[in-house]
Amino acid sequence: MKSFDVVVIGAGPAGYVAAIRSAQLGFSTAVVDKWIGKDGKPSLGGTCLNVGCIPSKALLESSEQYYQATSHLETHGIRFKQLSFDVPKMIARKDGIVHTLTQGVQYLFKKNKITWLQGEGRLAGNNRITVTTHDRSKDEVEAQHIIIATGSAPRDIPNVETDNEFIFDSAGALNFQEVPEKLVVIGAGVIGLELGSVWRRLGSNVVLLEALDTFLPSVDEQVSQAAMKEFNRQGLDIRLGTRVLSAKAAKKKVTVQYQDANGDHSLECDKIVVAVGRKPCSDRINAEGVGLLLDERGYIHVDEFCKTNLPNVYAVGDIVRGPMLAHKGSEEGVMVAERLAGEETRVNYEAIPWVIYTAPEIAWVGKTERQLKQAARVYKTGVFPLSASGRAQAMGETAGLVKVIADAKTDRILGVHMFAPSASELIMEAVVAMEFAASAEDLQRVVHAHPSISEALHEAALAVDGRPLHI
Repeated sequence: MKSFDVVVIGAGPAGYVAAIRSAQLGFSTAVVDKWIGKDGKPSLGGTCLNVGCIPSKALLESSEQYYQATSHLETHGIRFKQLSFDVPKMIARKDGIVHTLTQGVQYLFKKNKITWLQGEGRLAGNNRITVTTHDRSKDEVEAQHIIIATGSAPRDIPNVETDNEFIFDSAGALNFQEVPEKLVVIGAGVIGLELGSVWRRLGSNVVLLEALDTFLPSVDEQVSQAAMKEFNRQGLDIRLGTRVLSAKAAKKKVTVQYQDANGDHSLECDKIVVAVGRKPCSDRINAEGVGLLLDERGYIHVDEFCKTNLPNVYAVGDIVRGPMLAHKGSEEGVMVAERLAGEETRVNYEAIPWVIYTAPEIAWVGKTERQLKQAARVYKTGVFPLSASGRAQAMGETAGLVKVIADAKTDRILGVHMFAPSASELIMEAVVAMEFAASAEDLQRVVHAHPSISEALHEAALAVDGRPLHI
């Protein structure tokens, strides 16, 4: 039986990063992973690299380039004749990026002398893991420490069965070979908005059916309202408070039955994408067999340092509490590896950035006004609209705003919320500020380049104290 200091189950961003950091710290390390790529070969990187974060952003970028050319460049005095696009080539570009990055992870495994055990890992008790290979043969390995990082999978809904021919899950929606004339997306959350945006920009008539009555409830209300208005202007038909009853394919069309406050409705389309969130992949690790504690939703129960109830067994990423974010899982993987080496590493869950890669992007860190009101926290806010930004005007991207929330007594920043171009990059200034317990005045005193979108954050911080310079 092979024996290692650390064995990680799962090679997504949480798992492969945990393995790399473990190996860097001198632990003999192995990773068990069963992912098979589009080419039929084993592939590292999990959902994020293969069918999630990376491929979706590649298609978002391709579709945004086309959308800019058809909808915005005319205002810059740039005209095109007979502009067209090639969906299969976009998909091929996306697949090429995925291949490059997954091969990069393989290189990092070789560089750090990490053993890749290709197959499915299940806990066998007594610090052992059973590995079932793709040809169904079984082997056992032993580990002083086990890190579970099996990630998450798309959720299903009753009476809507995905076939990836007419009714697609979020992974299947990244592989359309042509633009559907009419597309229904079930779910108007992060995944639904991003996928809906891709195909809307390329000309599809997109309807998003969202069960909740509130649009993006985890987003600050002022930002979500601005986003809803802009997405409607872009042509996304977002219908809130809808309950999908069924979806059936017939004669190359799909009929969706749903309910809202006005009764029952029927909607015909070419394709459906089910994007109602994700669930933890805890059903195939033999949790019950070894006494691993799960909560009622299937998440592995862990403490603040990702320890499970079993000795020497840890869990990180989508499989545990907290946001299903690749970077959150990666940092948890680093934390566990470093704590195994005796370091006092922690993850600051109050300073984790969130991003929705629409156009403009939505990004935030910290608390929303709604959360602070519920906690009876006294706070102050500052808001700066992008329409008052010189750089945004020059870019022709004036929809959006930046908002800073600070404690009314201490001035410490409690949350920053953005609906702006490149918000995924701009939010990091706020993350660093919150990590070091900065005040709104600290942001006010930092010199920001002019003209830049980052000035909107500076102005929002000034607005916290009622003294913005440009509104």
